[in-house]
Amino acid sequence: MPEIRRLPEDLVNRIAAGEVVERPASALKELVENAIDAGAKNIAVRLEGGGRDAFEVTDDGCGMDPDEMALALERHATSKLPEELLGEGTALEQVRTLGFRGEALPSIASVARFTLESRVRGEEGWRIVVDHGAEVESGPAALPPGTRVRVENVFAKVPARRKFLRTERSEYGACMDVMRRLAMARPEIGFTVEHAGRRSLALQPGQGQAERVAQIVAKELAQDGVRLDFERGEARLTGVAGLPTFNRGVADHQYLFVNGRPVKDRLLSGAVRGAYADMLARDRHAVLALFLDLPPVDVDVNVHPAKTEVRFRDAAAIRGLIVSGLRRALDMGDRRSAQAPAADAMGRWQVEPGYDAETGEVREPAMADVSPALHSLFTGRDRGAGGTSFREPRVEYAAEHRSAFALPQGRAEQAQPIKEGQDYPLGIARGQVANTYIVAEAKDGLVLVDQHAAHERLTLERLKAAGAEAKMQQSQPLLMPDVIEMDEADCDRLETAIEKMGELGLVMERFGPEAMLVRAMPAALKKAKPEALLRDIADDIAKHGEALLLGEKLDLVLATMACHGSVRAGRVLRVDEMNALLREMENTPRSGQCNHGRPTWVKLSMDDVEKLFGRH
Repeated sequence: MPEIRRLPEDLVNRIAAGEVVERPASALKELVENAIDAGAKNIAVRLEGGGRDAFEVTDDGCGMDPDEMALALERHATSKLPEELLGEGTALEQVRTLGFRGEALPSIASVARFTLESRVRGEEGWRIVVDHGAEVESGPAALPPGTRVRVENVFAKVPARRKFLRTERSEYGACMDVMRRLAMARPEIGFTVEHAGRRSLALQPGQGQAERVAQIVAKELAQDGVRLDFERGEARLTGVAGLPTFNRGVADHQYLFVNGRPVKDRLLSGAVRGAYADMLARDRHAVLALFLDLPPVDVDVNVHPAKTEVRFRDAAAIRGLIVSGLRRALDMGDRRSAQAPAADAMGRWQVEPGYDAETGEVREPAMADVSPALHSLFTGRDRGAGGTSFREPRVEYAAEHRSAFALPQGRAEQAQPIKEGQDYPLGIARGQVANTYIVAEAKDGLVLVDQHAAHERLTLERLKAAGAEAKMQQSQPLLMPDVIEMDEADCDRLETAIEKMGELGLVMERFGPEAMLVRAMPAALKKAKPEALLRDIADDIAKHGEALLLGEKLDLVLATMACHGSVRAGRVLRVDEMNALLREMENTPRSGQCNHGRPTWVKLSMDDVEKLFGRH
């Protein structure tokens, strides 16, 4: 029988370091969090070799005296747990800081050359140098009040870990991601990052939350985002969310902060998908930063050694809070369209005559010089042999919903009079271009409206208001219940969602350890295959912690109905119909984009118009 032995102290430290020091970025995160909890107003970071060779963190916080520095380098020493609760067994539930001194420092010092310098105001500074777990130097140091930590040669004596470090560029990118997240969480603190003699990040202290987020994530968020401030019970959600038309092709611009701690949680991605449902195409992702504050007892921050993941006491309530907060903010702000006219398209508005060097003649720009999009705008046809054929929409849905597909205020006697002097956000209709785009004159510019995209959004909102969404979720009983054999883990996941799936029209029950029995399908998806649907839902629950896919499928059916029932491009509209469409857009939530996430309107300011004619 193998003999059980106690591990050497240095090996214990290296094993512990593996939980915290995965790469230079993870060690940098711990040190910057310490600086934040020390009350620093300014934090400066210097990277060498992307963090592979060395990195240094300097702060102007409270500092430490020599005894505290020595204690901070001992294992399992911390300053973040309230002393009065240490003996009550509830201390771990009362964590309110990010880390402060202790815990991570001995782990980092065991796998690198670690220099700790600190000074308390009014006292002399002190330095301690630890080389891969062994203290090699201790003595006075000259530095301003605060703390400076330098880490060199990470994993130099642990080659098995060193060889798994990535390239300098990759490690630098990971360090910058850490710094951006921490800087977003603390807009009251100034941050600077230097690398290879260049300042990569420079943020001034005392910024507002929205200003800091826009500066780090995307400057466009200042104009193309909405602010959140939503409370439910003791939980509060704040932050900035991009308009649906301001989106990205990847989901790496979504940030979640819990009690000031940046975390990565699958709950966020699921909640965001739910909040932006029917406003984004499936391959597009929202841009946002959400800050969640709730009592410490309602969240467990010790799930992951590096504290990058959390566990909520009531995950469903938190998800509901995020979805409701986002929906409310978008309903108030997303009548705007985030997408400005493309620069290349704008350039085509002013195609100057060309000069033919051979003939010496001035030639006018030919249609071949014009982009396909602009050709379609002026001619009403796509450039090519076939052109574009237009046809009236075919509405073949239930009679009780047919009014939802009608043009708003479509009859002249129903149209509200338009007052020329009144300031309408989307302006007053002046005509149609290519029987596709409505041209309106607003007080501050010209507005182009895609009539099909706009009416598509209005139709979808009407269908929802008319109860079509609820009727779509009615069940269609199967003639014979369908037994679907699946893995036991998938069956367990589906069993937790039986009640919710029933509300959406999918009636199922557990049928033994490795099978599910489907008794009814949603009426709108009656042609779908039960086996494929259940497997997709099980995968969805495994990925997001909650089934979102079935609701999205139903939303897609409703959006398809709205698309096919909306006024098509090529439909000639009367002026009163155009104005009615504009007025309803101004009063309809989420009218800034169609059901596929594309903008329904764009505005050309009067300044831009004057520039086109050389008046500036």
